[in-house]
Amino acid sequence: MKVILRRNESGQLVVYLPKKDLEEAVVAVAPGEDGDAVRILTLANGWRLSVALGAGEPPLPLTVKARRVDGVAGDGAGGSGG
Repeated sequence: MKVILRRNESGQLVVYLPKKDLEEAVVAVAPGEDGDAVRILTLANGWRLSVALGAGEPPLPLTVKARRVDGVAGDGAGGSGG
């Protein structure tokens, strides 16, 4: 899915998901499994999104591809069987 990253008036990083018409604050940023370019963003609603941002601080606003990451217990979200 495509998401838009930007900073709100108070300087906090927020993610806008146009297809869901949802804007949520980012409450945590963690490194992803695929190296420095990938980060896991935890949103205020509990969703975790994997995004490729590259090294350093990206210029904002920025449109990127994101993938929802499983890991919330009991959320029933699908995933790859393994």
